[in-house]
Amino acid sequence: MSSTNYLPTSDLEPEWRNAGLRYYAYNFALKQRFGRRVQKVSLDAGFTCPNVDGTVAKGGCTFCDNRSFSPSRRLPRAGILGQIDQNIVRMRKRYKNCETFMAYFQPATNTYAPVERLRPLYDEALSHPQVVGLAIGTRSDCVPDEVLDLLEEIAQKNYLSVEFGMQTMHNRSLDWMNRGEHHDSFLDAVERSRGRGFEICAHAILGLPGESHADMLATAHELARVNIDAVKLHNLYCVKNTKLAEQVEAGEVELMGRDDYVRTVVDFLELLPPTMVVERISGDAPPDYFVGPDWCLDKPAVKLAIETELEQRDSWQGKKHLLTKKELAADGR
Repeated sequence: MSSTNYLPTSDLEPEWRNAGLRYYAYNFALKQRFGRRVQKVSLDAGFTCPNVDGTVAKGGCTFCDNRSFSPSRRLPRAGILGQIDQNIVRMRKRYKNCETFMAYFQPATNTYAPVERLRPLYDEALSHPQVVGLAIGTRSDCVPDEVLDLLEEIAQKNYLSVEFGMQTMHNRSLDWMNRGEHHDSFLDAVERSRGRGFEICAHAILGLPGESHADMLATAHELARVNIDAVKLHNLYCVKNTKLAEQVEAGEVELMGRDDYVRTVVDFLELLPPTMVVERISGDAPPDYFVGPDWCLDKPAVKLAIETELEQRDSWQGKKHLLTKKELAADGR
C-alpha cells in the first residue's frame, strides 16, 4: 500500500510529538492544561445501571463487577468530600508531590438520576479546594437533554470530561456483554454532547469474543470518524463472580494474549487522530478479584511493550488514520 494514503508526518507535529511521545498520553494532556500533575480520585455516589436494575436488562455487563475496577466501591462509602480526602491520602503515598486532583465519578452509571440529585453531588466534589475538575463515567442511554444541560452548565466554569462506555462499534458484541444498548445510542449521545464545552471520552475493549483483528480496527476507524476528544483502551480481563468468569472457566471464552494485545493496540493507535487524547492503554484489577489474564496485572510492563512496539515500527498515533476499511482489507488487515 502506498504511503501516500497515510497522513504526512509534517502534519503530525502536535506538542506531544515534539515532547518525544508516540501517542497523546493523558498525563501529558493534563499537564499541558493545568501546568502540573493532576491525579484522578475515584468517587462512588451509589448509582446503579439500567442493565442492572431491569430498566433495559438485568445482571449488568457480562464482565463487570464494579468493585474490581473502582477503588471507591471497595471501601466503606463516606460522603463525597470524605471520599476525596481518603483518596488524596492514598494517592500521596504514590505521588508525593501531587496536590491537585480530578474528582472521578467512576463506578456504575453516574448520570443515572434526576438533575436534582446529580447537581449537589457534582457541586460538592467541585467544592473541594484541591479538585480542579470532574470526570463522569456513564452510559450513552443515560444522558437526557436535561442532564446534558447540567453538564454544559458545569463545563462553563470547570474542566469536565464525560466518559461514555462505547466498548465496541459491533452490536453483536454489545449483545454478548448484555449491554442493553446498541452503537446508535452512543452516536446519538455524542452528537447531543457536541459543542457543550466538556470533553467527550469513549471506552473501548479489545479482545471481545468473536471479534477479529479487523473488527477491532473497525472500532478504531469509527472512533476516528466520530472524532471525539479522548479514548480509553483496555483488554478484556476477567474478574470473579461474573458471567465472564463462568465462561472462561468453562472454556467458552479465551482471553487475549499479551503479544496480540500489544500489536492490536499499536495498530489501533495508528488509526486514531493525533488530536485524540489516549487516557488509558491497558486495564487490570486487584489480585483478590482477578481471574486473568495474568499479564495485564503488570501495567508498567504492558506500557513498555506498547512503546517498544511503536519504536520498532517507527510509528505513532495517527500515522495511518486516513486509511479506510476497504484499504485495510486490501492490505490484509
